[in-house]
Amino acid sequence: MAGRFDRLPDGGAAIGLDDVEISILRSLAVQLMELIGPGDEPAPDADPLAALFAEGPSEPPSDPALRRLFPDAYGDGSEELRSAASDFRRFTENDLRARKRQDALVVIRALDALSAAAEDEGGAVLKLTPEESRAWLGALNDLRLTIGTRLEVADDGESERLYRLPDSDPRKPMVMAYLWLGALQESLVETLMP
Repeated sequence: MAGRFDRLPDGGAAIGLDDVEISILRSLAVQLMELIGPGDEPAPDADPLAALFAEGPSEPPSDPALRRLFPDAYGDGSEELRSAASDFRRFTENDLRARKRQDALVVIRALDALSAAAEDEGGAVLKLTPEESRAWLGALNDLRLTIGTRLEVADDGESERLYRLPDSDPRKPMVMAYLWLGALQESLVETLMP
């Protein structure tokens, strides 16, 4: 799993993926959508102004991975800051959840379209438009944050121990996925830079 994204002339990105890589990426994106949960988007015939002022949750999620995806706006602090964070969450989290679901859905749809070709050939080249590339970048970031939280990856340098896990450790596949997603994310960022 050493593929890298390459820049396309239209500003998009392309990468060769084999059928195993496609399957892993799709499975992770589906799990991300399940973690984020179903949307509370208004019906198509709903009042757009009412949808604009729809309120979401005011408390942070209890799941650590969801707290990482939807952090408090002002961090820990005084009662005033917690109140402001609660208000901010109420008016922004639904939109953020919708965008994260949409990013994951872009990944799933692109991989589904690629799957038929990959099964016949053992792999295929995924070509993304600039807009799809940005959605993929968001989804890759969300996947890494989620997996990193589950693995308890920290910025304190102690997470280096995860990179030297023996093959018998049950966390090893998730560490490998975490590292692979990081490499994909880095190469996609490089293709999107001017």
